[in-house]
Amino acid sequence: MPLVEVTLVEGRTPEQLRSLMTALTSAVETSIGAPKDSIRVILRELPPTHWAAGDVTIAERRKG
Repeated sequence: MPLVEVTLVEGRTPEQLRSLMTALTSAVETSIGAPKDSIRVILRELPPTHWAAGDVTIAERRKG
């Protein structure tokens, strides 16, 4: 049972998230031949204040 976990910053629409799940499922199915109903996808959304690179959060970067 393949498990794909993706962490994203909040802000995408439900439609975008659904599209991502479909694309990830398809990619796993195609690339390793896993049965579609065995593939699990977990999306985790974080607020931009909880994600930093180089000690600068995404929220801080967005402010300029």
